[in-house]
Amino acid sequence: DEEDKAFKQKQKEEQKKVEELKAKAMGKGPLATGGIKKSGKK
Repeated sequence: DEEDKAFKQKQKEEQKKVEELKAKAMGKGPLATGGIKKSGKK
């Protein structure tokens, strides 16, 4: 299914972005991960 493939690709890219943000926000701790979890639910 094309749509499914596109969705999975998007998920992979989002995951990469999240990992980068996590690395950048290491010092912020739980606050950073909380924000990421919220945006993931949207």
